[in-house]
Amino acid sequence: MQYLLIGIILTTIMLLYFKVADHFNIIDKPNQRSSHTDITLRGGGIIFWFAALLYFIKNIESNYFFFTGITLVSLVSFWDDIQSLSNKIRISIHFISITLIFYDLGLFNLTPVWSVIIAYILAIGLINAYNFMDGINGITGLYTLVVLGSLLYVNSKIQLFIDSSFVKYGMIASLVFLFFNYRKKAKCFAGDVGSIAIAFWIIYLVLKLILNTSSFIWLLFLAVYGVDAVCTIIHRLYLKQNIFEAHRLHLYQVLSNEYKIQHRIVSLYYALVQAVISLLVIFLYQKVDDLILFVIVILPLLLIYSSKFYLLKKMRLNI
Repeated sequence: MQYLLIGIILTTIMLLYFKVADHFNIIDKPNQRSSHTDITLRGGGIIFWFAALLYFIKNIESNYFFFTGITLVSLVSFWDDIQSLSNKIRISIHFISITLIFYDLGLFNLTPVWSVIIAYILAIGLINAYNFMDGINGITGLYTLVVLGSLLYVNSKIQLFIDSSFVKYGMIASLVFLFFNYRKKAKCFAGDVGSIAIAFWIIYLVLKLILNTSSFIWLLFLAVYGVDAVCTIIHRLYLKQNIFEAHRLHLYQVLSNEYKIQHRIVSLYYALVQAVISLLVIFLYQKVDDLILFVIVILPLLLIYSSKFYLLKKMRLNI
């Protein structure tokens, strides 16, 4: 009953946000780099911040640092959705917010300096990768459900590391968002405020799980996004492109834009592939060496990603 009530509250908030976004003209206008063709309300992903707010209100005695961090990244991202900000401002806020959760998790006391530096790079990279991958209907919502569902299973069956409600609030927000976004013609897009806020939430959970189990294998819960984002950045650097500018070179963009596969189908493919990987990680945890498991997962993903170059060549596009 509790979670049904949360779903109703978040749905109501979303409907109210639509009125605000429509009044203030908070919209996403398609351009030559876009994967959509219709003007659509932007910033529907603000629902993830409201889900964090509801959890914080119910658990006021905890999560101060997490809530402060997600509020900061949500605020700067929403501002960026309305009026573009410089990369320096956004990255600075991301750095401050990540510092807050690192402090909350005790990372500065538990690990050496070099590992903290790596953690910063990884966290900021994952936040931006999640944002880069948010480009077609349903992809952020479905992928987030898979990741959070995997973390919830681990929390329940393998290693208790967090209050399960904390994960469930994020999943409910994803379901509400998907109701409006996973359509042929989406009612709204997540915007930076959505993709970055939920990425921040997931990073907090994954880091907490890593610290509780002393295993990095849980990073594979983000393997599909990670491989696509990193390989696309490498590809764009090879092409001498500005990696901070909009583009259409992610594999999901090639499939949906150039090969005209329906957005919702491509999004479902990404979610299903990640679901299979997550199940593999859960099944093989502590049965196979972490490095071997990384190889088992990453190599096939690299092969799948490399198919993009064949597809582009077949379409006679500039690669």
